[in-house]
Amino acid sequence: MLRNGVNKLTLQTSSAAIGFTSLLSAPDFLHYSRDHCTVYKVLEACRLSSDYKAASAIHTRIFKLGYGTYPSLVASLVLTYLQCDRLLLARKLLDQVFRLDFNVLIVNLVIEHLMGLGEYGFAKKCFHKTPVRDVITWNLMIGGYVRNSRFEEALSFFREMLDSNVEPDKFTFASVMTGCARLGAINHALWVHRLMTEKEIELNPILSSALIDMYSKCGRIQTAKEVFNGADHSDVSVWNAMINGIAAHGLPFDAIAVFSKMEVENIFPDSITFIGILTACSHSGLVDVGRKYFNLMSSHYSIEPQMEHYEVMVDLFGRAGLLEEAYAVIEAMPVEPDVVIWRALLSACRIYQKPKLGEVAIANMSRLKSGDYVLLSNMYCSMKRWESAEGVRELMKKKGIRKIRGRSWIELGGVIHRFKAGDRSHPETEGLYKVLDGLIQQTKLEGFLPQTDLVLMDISEEEKEGNLNHHSEKLALAYGILKTSPGREIMISKNLRICHDCHNWIKLVSKLLIRVIIVRDRIRFHRFEGGSCSCEDYW
Repeated sequence: MLRNGVNKLTLQTSSAAIGFTSLLSAPDFLHYSRDHCTVYKVLEACRLSSDYKAASAIHTRIFKLGYGTYPSLVASLVLTYLQCDRLLLARKLLDQVFRLDFNVLIVNLVIEHLMGLGEYGFAKKCFHKTPVRDVITWNLMIGGYVRNSRFEEALSFFREMLDSNVEPDKFTFASVMTGCARLGAINHALWVHRLMTEKEIELNPILSSALIDMYSKCGRIQTAKEVFNGADHSDVSVWNAMINGIAAHGLPFDAIAVFSKMEVENIFPDSITFIGILTACSHSGLVDVGRKYFNLMSSHYSIEPQMEHYEVMVDLFGRAGLLEEAYAVIEAMPVEPDVVIWRALLSACRIYQKPKLGEVAIANMSRLKSGDYVLLSNMYCSMKRWESAEGVRELMKKKGIRKIRGRSWIELGGVIHRFKAGDRSHPETEGLYKVLDGLIQQTKLEGFLPQTDLVLMDISEEEKEGNLNHHSEKLALAYGILKTSPGREIMISKNLRICHDCHNWIKLVSKLLIRVIIVRDRIRFHRFEGGSCSCEDYW
């Protein structure tokens, strides 16, 4: 009776936790509660509903039953107390765990669980309380920070690990290289690769793939190719890393050449291989080639297209202005299209001014994000439909949705410098704005006209121009020019797509200063040199 009753509890509500607490005094709970998984679920219900009383009662019984060292339960209790604003209790609980018969394995599991829940701050506190740390403890912290997109913290912990004389292993380097890749930090990447060589870390398929990916994402595609050429080619993941890296740089024929070599060496491609090939075609407008490889997946390799493949095909057709074909792909899908597919269609509708189809996309997006509302609003603004655009912005306000701000960063001397539009918080603001103002005047003398029609606000032309002049990528570039010697290559990373005005402006700057400027935006790489871009103005 008791077992059946508990199984029927709805564990996502406060009543679930209260109902379960009432069972704690039942005579046969001692037998039933050996199922610590159920106790964990109820604790999670307490956490979600901030039910401190129920959590406290369960806490007492957990330790009486000998579950006090179960990592998942300890982590869940800690987070429940944090959710209930009982910080002191959370700290006492961790102290209690460390006062018990210390076991680094248990602590490692607690840290892993905390990182998995996104609680990297508390995982760090747990780490610093740990009297003994092994290489696994360090790896969990570094890998956890990377998975939670805290890349600079991951690198900081890696340096701390080296200083503590704990030898990093293959797992350490795999995580650290991923962090460098996501940051696009080439100086860090070179340092990490050098360390691997010094410590004679043997490359396996995972490390080779990570190394290729790191150099690709840091803008060094030629170095990535060199690593690939010297790597063991027996694992498909190494080929996938190379093809996807090449795709991000907009080199479709290079990607196809690697795919052809793959066939010659009898390496069977997988679904990830085709995502890379299709992405390369999408970034370069190779519609027919992309269609060919999409059909080849199932007809020749018996690989059924997955959601990601349909996403790329919708993007391929959408970028090329073939919106009807893009919509036809969606309608013919054997599975329900996800929000990413509708977002790709919406983005194309904004570029090619197809508001009706854009509204269809919006209507099918169950989990709207700020970028989706902004796309729709911008589409209305570009067509001078100010009232419709204002309606979208009002809806955003009501739902508490804020626009994602554009941010750019540049690595110089091993330090990451971050900028947002109009930023004046940098210590060398005066110098970088002086450089930027000078560049703006130079480009105007060369005939550059700001594309004020891209500022989709009902404000004066002068205000629009000021808005464009201080985009984050321009600030990052000005700082790079300020701090580097003439002729040196500059690389900038950006969290959003580069806008047309910045794209055209940077092309001219690369010509005037005789510099190679690389911009890694959310979609792909842009290599500016001599007044032109590697994307050939198609992105």
